[in-house]
Amino acid sequence: MRRPRRYGDAGQAFPIYITVVGGLLFLAFAYFAVGQAAANRNGAQTAADAAALAAAQDKRDQLAGAWVKDVLDPNKWESIFAGMAEGVSPSCWRAYQLAEQNDARVMRCDPQDPLSFKVEVETNKPVGDSVVPGTAEQKSDAHATAVIEPRCGFDPPAGGAGPDVLPQLLCEDDEKWELDPDDLDVLPKPEDLFDVHLAEPQANDE
Repeated sequence: MRRPRRYGDAGQAFPIYITVVGGLLFLAFAYFAVGQAAANRNGAQTAADAAALAAAQDKRDQLAGAWVKDVLDPNKWESIFAGMAEGVSPSCWRAYQLAEQNDARVMRCDPQDPLSFKVEVETNKPVGDSVVPGTAEQKSDAHATAVIEPRCGFDPPAGGAGPDVLPQLLCEDDEKWELDPDDLDVLPKPEDLFDVHLAEPQANDE
């Protein structure tokens, strides 16, 4: 008794096999494209964060320098801690510098107020070729806001503030600085006077 030939069934299954494999390959390439886009977006956000922080840190350092310069004139301290010191130069150049180091470019750098910076960046490189139409030349953008917060406060001494009697700096973590006008060799560092951090994203920014 002769066995039936199964070549016909195998021939019918082969196109189905090709279709299934092709579909799986397309899905694999699609997932890879999504991964490419996500990596590009993450790179943009990293660049934006670094750029905003760099601008804020430059402003912080300048404010700390202004405080050291005017340490014997406590009447100027309040303005300095509010971010409005005399002779402070723009700090966005640091944002451009850090964005470039992260392979991106600054589209916009704005001081939101004397103690914060908002920076928007765009990646230099596009997502690249993929099976997703329209993504090859697409670049990613992101924005971040960095905030400078004073870590210290002070109360003018009784009888007024002057070069002979300096206020005590009361800082976070219960840190106190007793300032002696006749011995100013050791003064707070910029990070002792001001904290710099990224602002929490707002709901409409997500």
